[in-house]
Amino acid sequence: MIKFQNLTKIYSPHIVALEDVSFEVKPKEFVLIAGKSGAGKTTLLKLLLVEEKPTEGRIFFNGQDLSKIKKSQLPKLRRKIGTVFQDYKLLPSKTTYENIAYALEVIGASDQEISRDVPKVLEIVGLTERANNFPAELSGGERQRAAIARALIHRPEVILADEPTSNLDLYHTLDIIRLLLKIQEMGTTVILATHNREIINSLGKRVITLENGRVVRDEEKGRFIL
Repeated sequence: MIKFQNLTKIYSPHIVALEDVSFEVKPKEFVLIAGKSGAGKTTLLKLLLVEEKPTEGRIFFNGQDLSKIKKSQLPKLRRKIGTVFQDYKLLPSKTTYENIAYALEVIGASDQEISRDVPKVLEIVGLTERANNFPAELSGGERQRAAIARALIHRPEVILADEPTSNLDLYHTLDIIRLLLKIQEMGTTVILATHNREIINSLGKRVITLENGRVVRDEEKGRFIL
């Protein structure tokens, strides 16, 4: 489904963010990208979203070489990849419902589609009763669930979660991880970038460890080893 092939990313003048990274992600897989801050985790996700371009190497998504993708094709690609950030990126002046609906409005979805789909994802993430609350009225965990709902609204094939629990306490961290597992069980590929030892060691999922921009381990049922 996703293939990183001899990927290198160098920022000017001589900062090597990724070096000769190669691995594949299968459909419906749950993969953890582990590593300390600065290891290259976020850069890897940005390259998959074509927010950055590799210095060397190629990335394939469903067989498509992303280095050759046209700018006009990027919105369609990004609708297949839902993204969750550590700082939520919710619009403060919009309710939970409106934040999720807005993701559909910008692609021209009809009012009927919005009224049909938004309640469904609110139910999936357990925020039905918080639909009319503004972000400031939500807990950190609820805000992150709202962000996940927004990422899900396009029915993406992949969810990228970049340190989604960094700002959360243990209770809400576990809540978000359970939700991501639920999403994977529903058939969505999940790529979770984290440096949280407890998350990595408790999940028993595939762990790809980055260190100084290089893959140093790729293990099924991996553990936090740095």
